[in-house]
Amino acid sequence: MIELLGWIPLFPLLGFLILVLAGERLSKPLVAWVGVGCMAVSALLVALIGAEFLNGTMQPYRLVLGYWMEVDDLSIPFGFYLDALSVTMLFVVTGVGFLIHVYSAGFMASDLGYARFFAYMNLFVSAMLVLVLADNLVLLYLGWEGVGLGSYLLVGFWYEDPNNGYAARKAFVMTRIGDTALLVGLFLLFTQLHTFDIQFLMLRATSQWDPGTLLPVTAAALLLGGAVGKSAQLPLQSWLPDAMAGPTPVSALIHAATMVTAGVYLIARTNALFMMAPSVQFLVAVIGAVTLLMAGCSALVQTDIKRILAYSTISQIGYMFMALGVGAWSSAIFHLLTHAFFKALLFLAAGAVIFCFHHEHNIFKMGGLRKAMPLAFWSFMIGSAALSALPFTSGFYSKHEILLAAFEASPGLWAAGCLGAIITGIYSFRLVFVVFFGRECPVIETRLGWQMSIPLILLGALALFGGMLKIPLDSVFPALFNQDHTFDLVAVITVAAPFIGLLIAVLFYLTRTFSAQRLVGFGWINQMRIFCFNGWGMDALYDTLVVRPFKTLTQLNKNDVVDGVYTAIAFLSRRGHLMISASQTGRIRWYASSMVLGTVVVIAIGWLS
Repeated sequence: MIELLGWIPLFPLLGFLILVLAGERLSKPLVAWVGVGCMAVSALLVALIGAEFLNGTMQPYRLVLGYWMEVDDLSIPFGFYLDALSVTMLFVVTGVGFLIHVYSAGFMASDLGYARFFAYMNLFVSAMLVLVLADNLVLLYLGWEGVGLGSYLLVGFWYEDPNNGYAARKAFVMTRIGDTALLVGLFLLFTQLHTFDIQFLMLRATSQWDPGTLLPVTAAALLLGGAVGKSAQLPLQSWLPDAMAGPTPVSALIHAATMVTAGVYLIARTNALFMMAPSVQFLVAVIGAVTLLMAGCSALVQTDIKRILAYSTISQIGYMFMALGVGAWSSAIFHLLTHAFFKALLFLAAGAVIFCFHHEHNIFKMGGLRKAMPLAFWSFMIGSAALSALPFTSGFYSKHEILLAAFEASPGLWAAGCLGAIITGIYSFRLVFVVFFGRECPVIETRLGWQMSIPLILLGALALFGGMLKIPLDSVFPALFNQDHTFDLVAVITVAAPFIGLLIAVLFYLTRTFSAQRLVGFGWINQMRIFCFNGWGMDALYDTLVVRPFKTLTQLNKNDVVDGVYTAIAFLSRRGHLMISASQTGRIRWYASSMVLGTVVVIAIGWLS
């Protein structure tokens, strides 16, 4: 069965090709069968291959389908590599991706671009599968850019609205900044180590380079640049909240199963390189800690239901980065797995609420929905509990591991993580209490079809019990953090942190013992609220430092200096032609006289010299 590994990304790609070429001529039910069916086959293959891999010796498996190019001693194959890390990612991408596709069949049923939507979704998933299976950096980069293309198409799916087109361009451009750093890093690795094969590359790096020297530090820093772009971490995080312009299933797919996890996967896959660059690895942890706090504070003050979840994604990816930075590789991937469950659940539940409110996103225009929409209510309760890392939910086990590992590496990182857990508890249950409690609001439609209900039920179960599904990753990450946690007080504080956040949310938004409106009435607190609401002014900073200077340069160079050089060359050529053509009179006597005169001049020069 494992020999069928190459078919896993092929089926979504086939679905994309069929829908692009014939989608407009197919009925909506047939479009759904193609789009969802291809994902179902891919997910089934992953289940069978994953079971065979996990029940066997768990030895890495390599499959070469052919060769992309062979030049001299350079050979780049279409090769796939299967180990515990890629198996974990395959389960996330195809399993959660399949449930999102099923949900989309109901959510997008009335959309005129039904076939186009599923074509883009299939392409997006296929690119992500190529990325996580690639055994060499060139194929990984192909999947990496394919994911970027897919995100551009899906975020700007409703392109009739100029704001959606802007959000798609913003996501594309900001992630391209990171992609450029990644590409330079790949060139550096190849020129120094003479291979694109990831496994050989890591072996050569550890054997030929000394830890902490310029080459491994530079290479790791460049790869980190690519990772922060794709995973929306500081300083390239501001594209992700605006990416909520796409349909809700797109948001679920980007945030839970595919794009934003790509940066985490890249660092985990090249962990040997980052271990040789301790300064860069610590920078990964610092970026994660700062980002999780910044994004958490922004989520606290948002009013758009999807933007709250978007900032929570940035924050949770920050926890994964912090885990990677302190060497808790297994814990980072474990949190990636559990995060996929509860974040997909939250986004799809939010989509159900938005669907029933005719695309209303403001949580303060909702209320009292727990009786009208019990499935969405319990989905949010479970998802928010897992997001906040309340005990016995999937998020508890993975985040608890990360925080204890962070304490062993740096108490400061642990403190940042605990503060982030408090903030997470506040904004998660703030959303729940505002939308599902309090004053009841009339809804347009409360009945959800089976396509939207079944994924919510299954994801709810996974968000609760997914902590039991930890796939052993020790064979991939031998250098795990010390498991002998003896800090009882630290463990107690770590567990208590989300409960503190929950209590604050109860007091402000459920019992209303304290008034949030009165609190933000203080001048400096209101200024902080506006500052956090606008994403800590990152877009304004980019506008000041990059966009405006660039626009000024374009105005100064509106006539294009480079084109002026070529215009000058053309002008000189024309003038030279006119001068030379003036000597071509067509008179034989003039030509003979010129030849004689020239001969005399040449002889004279030779005689005088």
